[in-house]
Amino acid sequence: MNKHLKQGEVSSQVSSWFPSSNFVTTGSSITPYGLQLRQTLLSTGTVRIPSDINWVYAIAVGGGASGSAVGGGGGGGGVAWGWTIATPSCVIGAGGGGTGGYTRYGNVIAGGGGGGNATGVLGGGGGGNAAGATNYWGVPGGIAGVLGTVDGKPGSGGGGGYTSALAGVNSGNGGNGISGGGGANNNYTGAGINNGGYGGSGLTGGGGGGVYATTGTRNSGVGGNGLNILTGAITTGGIGTTGINANGGGGGGAGIAGNGFNASGTTGGAGGLGGGGGGGGATGGAGGNGLIYLFY
Repeated sequence: MNKHLKQGEVSSQVSSWFPSSNFVTTGSSITPYGLQLRQTLLSTGTVRIPSDINWVYAIAVGGGASGSAVGGGGGGGGVAWGWTIATPSCVIGAGGGGTGGYTRYGNVIAGGGGGGNATGVLGGGGGGNAAGATNYWGVPGGIAGVLGTVDGKPGSGGGGGYTSALAGVNSGNGGNGISGGGGANNNYTGAGINNGGYGGSGLTGGGGGGVYATTGTRNSGVGGNGLNILTGAITTGGIGTTGINANGGGGGGAGIAGNGFNASGTTGGAGGLGGGGGGGGATGGAGGNGLIYLFY
């Protein structure tokens, strides 16, 4: 492919929009075929592209959702990639809130993860007890866990786990996907061993669920893992807090550009840079901000 692809020229890569046909793995790196990473965009604003470049290959990651005291860990931010006409501006989704913010460059758009009890948006993983979202390519999201089948289901955005308030019933793990779903909080307050759900894994990870075990043993959930798409290295989720006769927070999910953070006391861990979901807890961990990679 020509280094400087002009508008109107024919290219098999431009016309082949399905993402798997545009990637090649070389060693530990995963990059669009024949191109180099030129820009990493971390904030909304102006984008400067050389005047002789009309088409670029963009990878967009939405913001991860914050965890919460209601529901559990936040879902990982959605991920979308493909060719687009070079444009002079971008939107970067912030992590946090009921859902993470959307990220957009040209026609490539990735939604945010869902917070506790909130569905993901455009590829984002669902928060605890909520479904993941269909993504930019039309791949369906996973459904949330339910009583009896507590783990969220896989999908483009993994479904969130189900919150248990019953003795001896663990809360559900988030579903795996391109973006992981959030693990559910455990709300059983009696004696015994009470486990929060683990965040789902993918390119972005969901946050782990917290535990409200005031008279029992708590094991809060670990955040889901992600994948550094530039190197092929796994990014890891944060660890949840454990203990006896006290509440706990879940670990933050990993982003594509950074590990999730560990929980502290009853506060969930923050999600990693590039769409990691925050951990659930009395104070939910913040979701990781989104980003854009531009290749040309």
